Amino acid sequence: MSAETSVSGTAGSATSAHDFILPDLGEGLTEAELISWLVDVGDEVHVDQMVVEVESAKSVVELPCPFAGRIQALHANPGDTVSAGQALLSVAEASAGLSADSNSGACSGSVSSEASVTDADSHGGGANLIGYGASEPKARSMKKRSFGTKTSQSDFTAPSTTAKAAEPAATPAAVAAPPAPASEPPVHTASQPPAEVSVSPVSSPIVRKLAKDNGLIAKHLPGTGPGGVVTRADVLRAIDSGNASPATQTTPATSSAEPDSIPAGGTADRDTRTPITGLRKVVSERLSKSRQEIPEATIWLDVDATELLNTKRALEARTGEKYSLLSLVARFVVAGLKKHPIINSSIDTENNEIVTHGDINLGLAAQTPRGLMVPVVHGADQMSLRALRDSVSETVGKASTGKFGTQELSGGTFTLNNYGVFGVDGSAPIINLPEVAMLGLGRIKDRPWVVEGELTVRKVMFLSFVFDHRACDGAEPSQFLTFIADCIENPISLLPEL
Repeated sequence: MSAETSVSGTAGSATSAHDFILPDLGEGLTEAELISWLVDVGDEVHVDQMVVEVESAKSVVELPCPFAGRIQALHANPGDTVSAGQALLSVAEASAGLSADSNSGACSGSVSSEASVTDADSHGGGANLIGYGASEPKARSMKKRSFGTKTSQSDFTAPSTTAKAAEPAATPAAVAAPPAPASEPPVHTASQPPAEVSVSPVSSPIVRKLAKDNGLIAKHLPGTGPGGVVTRADVLRAIDSGNASPATQTTPATSSAEPDSIPAGGTADRDTRTPITGLRKVVSERLSKSRQEIPEATIWLDVDATELLNTKRALEARTGEKYSLLSLVARFVVAGLKKHPIINSSIDTENNEIVTHGDINLGLAAQTPRGLMVPVVHGADQMSLRALRDSVSETVGKASTGKFGTQELSGGTFTLNNYGVFGVDGSAPIINLPEVAMLGLGRIKDRPWVVEGELTVRKVMFLSFVFDHRACDGAEPSQFLTFIADCIENPISLLPEL
């Protein structure tokens, strides 16, 4: 699982380089987006030190380095998409008295010859990754580890967070593709001036697309990566320079469409393109799948929330504790799901079955810096109001970072979506697969309302409920929604259900 090379150093010594590759991510995942480096070229690292943060289609994780030594090269830039089996970085360790030939011959197929690695594994410690481990270096571990969980496609209907713009590489050693074979130096490969129409190796489809979107041909750009590979940084450098490159001069037909021919004041130079990667990619896929597969229906109600607000204030005054409106509505939802268990279901398309869940695991749609997520409060049906309030508060607090654990993002059976925080009255939310329903909460607003035959001003909110028509018809969803509305309008009506 690692490539080990020997690079000549000072006289009488050689440097053994270990390539730390992106490990098997498990659950069929083959790629991840590199979020940030936690180390830099030249840094000393020890076994199990966290060196890189990546985002898969499941979640964001930090990966530990299985080797000890000095960082020789970083093989990808923040924002790049890396594939399982691709080298992320190279770690070098100088060993006196070893020749390049003997070192490379002795370490074929080995993972590491350093005592620190052996000690870490022999005592059962460390955070060894799948495919790494020193106790039996030639046997790949069959244990797979999941680095994340599925995230939801249907958190909020408000616009998503601003996408992160791609940045030039921090160092010349950073590349967007696996390094050249071990016979070539992994870094600082001399790059020759390109010929009139030179051809450079390009390993990354992302790099090719970035060049194409900006009117360039990646293989005609000079590459600074190992073996002359064209990297994202090379493409960005060519774009920023504004100089015509061989990529735009390959044929007379394309020369007439040069950027110089765009009229002044045109809009082409003001457009931006953001790759759909990482969490945004899986959100897009699941949104599309939900719309394509589910025959969904939406119902809604305007609800007088005046008594709910009064109950909240009375409860806080009586206990001296804070209670959010979301936690109170969550308690109503749990009671409603117990009363109408078909709403707490999912569809097993493979076996053509409706699975009604015995536990209520309440998902809370959340807008996070990393995108739309649905962290889950497990066992909500077993919690008191105070315990549920604390769990909801803790979950909402973590949304500011988007760093949820694997367990927190899996196993949801019903989703509650509070899009009223965005200042909108209502929405028709998209169902969070494989669940069969979702409740949406709009903002609370002063509106004219008839109470006991008289017109008055009340605090009114909008409830929207979307359900999967394969699981149920309109009767039970309507009964569930009116039950929630009754609890909001008259919270004391919930007492018989407790």
